[in-house]
Amino acid sequence: MVLKNARVLVVDDDLDVLTALRLLLKPEVKDVVVEKNPENLRWVLTQNHFDLLLLDMNYISTINTGNEGLFWLKKVKSISPETLVIMITAYGDIDLAVRSLKEGATDFVVKPWHNEKLVATCREALRNQASGVRGQDEKLITQNSKLVAQSLIMENIFLKIRKIAPTDANVLILGENGTGKELVAESFHQHSLRHNKPFVKVDVGSLTETLFESELFGHRKGAFTDAREDRKGRFEEAQGGTLFLDEISNISIHQQAKLLSVLQNRQVIRLGSNQPIPIDIRLICATNIPLKDLADENRFRKDLIYRINTVEINLPSLRERIGDIELLAKHFATVYGEKYRKPFIGVSKKALEKLSHYHFPGNVRELQYAIERAVIMSEGDFIEAEDIVFSPIENSRSSDDETSDLRLSSIEKNTITKVIDKHSGNITKAAKELGLTRTALYRKLSKHDL
Repeated sequence: MVLKNARVLVVDDDLDVLTALRLLLKPEVKDVVVEKNPENLRWVLTQNHFDLLLLDMNYISTINTGNEGLFWLKKVKSISPETLVIMITAYGDIDLAVRSLKEGATDFVVKPWHNEKLVATCREALRNQASGVRGQDEKLITQNSKLVAQSLIMENIFLKIRKIAPTDANVLILGENGTGKELVAESFHQHSLRHNKPFVKVDVGSLTETLFESELFGHRKGAFTDAREDRKGRFEEAQGGTLFLDEISNISIHQQAKLLSVLQNRQVIRLGSNQPIPIDIRLICATNIPLKDLADENRFRKDLIYRINTVEINLPSLRERIGDIELLAKHFATVYGEKYRKPFIGVSKKALEKLSHYHFPGNVRELQYAIERAVIMSEGDFIEAEDIVFSPIENSRSSDDETSDLRLSSIEKNTITKVIDKHSGNITKAAKELGLTRTALYRKLSKHDL
């Protein structure tokens, strides 16, 4: 169905949102109806047929589930299963919005939305089936970036990138070393409205106290001994684009205060100058420190955490995305086969088995280096198991760490992930193999934030 012939219902308890959406959609659709109280949904849906429903995630109502959007989504699907549902969510509820797709929603949009993007989302929802659209979008992200994955847990990451990237929300990327935080930051930039502007990366953890201000904010000639000319800082270099601050947890309290001031005032002052310079950047930060450990006033200012953490992305370890190991191994074999003039090299079955049974404490980066060494050492058309040597640096971790990774919850989470990947995200088949009902499996997915 085309959007022009569609009847659309909008449900939100914010009158300003209802007014804005009615004015936006009225010229685009056949009919648009707005409803402030979600408890009237049953009556509205039984009295009228709607092709598309825009449904808010949060309400002040008698239903206090903590995730009212999911509650009302299930109600809508039971009353009118043929109606397509697009959820409207705030940045803080991105994970809930992703869960809504598993409960039957077609898509979701993030507040504040871009009008053109919202209309396009409605148009695509009517034009395509939800599963086909999401698959195409996720493939588009992997094709246009260096991210390589097919696991369910990474599909959720791709979905968040697709939805958050067009906004200007500040993003904090969390994850162990080697999980690909920089690649995710680049992907956010590539799929943002700023993609034609600079992407500037700074490893702030490596900057000394004396270099921090000069590197980020710039300096005037003569500001210090070696300042022989005026120089832009990284904030100015990223003007109009994206600034990626890696290892943000390693900066001192004093540096944090300087950074917070710039982010609050949206302007920088070069060293040796009193002239403020307005800045327009999208900020992405990354750290390998868990958020609960970062949120320690003796280590990191909470007001700065709130400033940089409009949206939080938790990257899984490679141990949590076992289904991606084979895909990544073949990808790196292709990349390094071309680099070392062995373009037709493959990965043998025994080599893949060896990789799948390894715990990869160094994550994707360790796998990448292992495959690079294997390509160099291989004497045939295939990487064999004996060609693969794992890093002694990573293997030096204590046996206590290895034991801790074998906790019952970790085993359960890894098993669920592996089985779902095996069945390409088919929940019914995965539940059957695990000996669970679909409902029980959804509860476990929610428990493990999958």
